[in-house]
Amino acid sequence: MKEQTVVVGAALIEGGRLLAARRSAPPELAGRWELPGGKVEPGESAEAALCRELREELGVETEVLSRVPGEFPLRSPYVLRVWTARLVPGSGAPAPLQDHDALRWLSVEELWDVEWLPQDVPAVRAVVGMGVFSESRR
Repeated sequence: MKEQTVVVGAALIEGGRLLAARRSAPPELAGRWELPGGKVEPGESAEAALCRELREELGVETEVLSRVPGEFPLRSPYVLRVWTARLVPGSGAPAPLQDHDALRWLSVEELWDVEWLPQDVPAVRAVVGMGVFSESRR
């Protein structure tokens, strides 16, 4: 059996809202929304990879908080693992720097207003199931 390649995703939550990123590439994914993140490099921990990917893709420093239960299959050999995260104070606002052309902060009521990539839907549902929105809602 071929070994899995881990892709990390961030459930970046601030003020009771989740950050969604709209893909600009590759063409078959463009226009759909996802949790930002990327591949774990050899010798890198998943948490370190997540912080690196968010720095590269969004230009922000983040703190990884907790793992979202479950693994979410992508195309073989990739599997998505998601962590909740927060912006490090003073790191600025996220911007779509790489592979994305738009970002949106979505309240729990707005989560399904965007067209998520099919493989991200179960991950977003798992994030909602953790109750992380209720902790920071006003």
